[in-house]
Amino acid sequence: MKVTAAVVERLGAPFRVEELELDEPGPGEALVRIVASGICHTDEITRHGDLPMPFPGVLGHEGAGEVVAVGDGVTAVWPGDHVVIGWPSCGACRNCRDGEPRYCARLGEALCGGGRLLGPRAGQPALRRPGGTPVHSHFFGQSSFATYSLTWAEALVVVPKDVPLALLGPLACGFSTGAGAVLNTLRPAPGASLVVYGVGAVGLAAVMAARLTPATTIIAVDRHPARLALAAELGATHTVDARAADPVAEVHRLCGGPADHALECTGVIPVVRQAADSVGMLGTCVLIGGAPAGAEFGLDHLTTLWGKRIVGTLGGSGRAQPLIGALIELHRQGRFPFDRLTRFYGLDEIGEALAASRGGEVIKPILRMDHSDQ
Repeated sequence: MKVTAAVVERLGAPFRVEELELDEPGPGEALVRIVASGICHTDEITRHGDLPMPFPGVLGHEGAGEVVAVGDGVTAVWPGDHVVIGWPSCGACRNCRDGEPRYCARLGEALCGGGRLLGPRAGQPALRRPGGTPVHSHFFGQSSFATYSLTWAEALVVVPKDVPLALLGPLACGFSTGAGAVLNTLRPAPGASLVVYGVGAVGLAAVMAARLTPATTIIAVDRHPARLALAAELGATHTVDARAADPVAEVHRLCGGPADHALECTGVIPVVRQAADSVGMLGTCVLIGGAPAGAEFGLDHLTTLWGKRIVGTLGGSGRAQPLIGALIELHRQGRFPFDRLTRFYGLDEIGEALAASRGGEVIKPILRMDHSDQ
């Protein structure tokens, strides 16, 4: 079938919207009509080589839409279901069986192998140009910068039909990553202190989630005054402008000592060290932000030895279905207002959306797909 997609021709190339051919669903697969797809920092760093996606290819991994067809053997979803496209996983490795599919043993292949992970056509792309030239697909199992996505049906999260579907795509990655880092990984105790370094989409989701916990000190650190002001509105009890003060010293001052928890949401290596230095004995620093390929960081050995934990997290950990379902219900209750972070663009405005995000003007751009000619 014909689809419209934003293609990256080669490493570092811009997105170019063009018409492609997409396979029909095979066994275990579902065809999703994409309503909208969020733009994530991971899409941008992949385009520049920090994740090894082969090109030409179609990125996009925060897709939401409607199931229009399913392949043989699919019973988890049906045509007409509204869905958020979750991460793919093999379902068979130890981590998948233990309820942690975000840490699937085949994660690299699943997210950026450029083709299907499972099924009789495993490894094969689902997209091609009109002349038959393959275009790599299945980025994070979906490649949702397109009007339609072919994905593994078991990865889909069915969502209520009375919720605005165009808003929900970022729950597949950015918003669930920040919220899940708090709710699944840290689980702050009553009276805990928590500091979030970088309050973009992921960091603000962490702030909103922290407000739902018994943590009583929630500190937001950033270099953009507008984002710090929004963090205060969304639940931060204190804000620190990293341009005007030493963030670590300010965190220690506000907490009367080290914080209990820190979340590093920038992927900037000097900030990783600041986040780690913000927590003390038995404190936990969670690494979330995507750093450039090959990046390394250093820690002070003695203070880390004294019970400090440095933990990486992916996608909010745990399983997508319960986390996304909970965040949708919390949004309906007005307790997780992630819609305040979004701005919509057309697929042909993807360059403008990326520029606005890089400049800090927009926190979470979402590409809305145009199906008017179908």
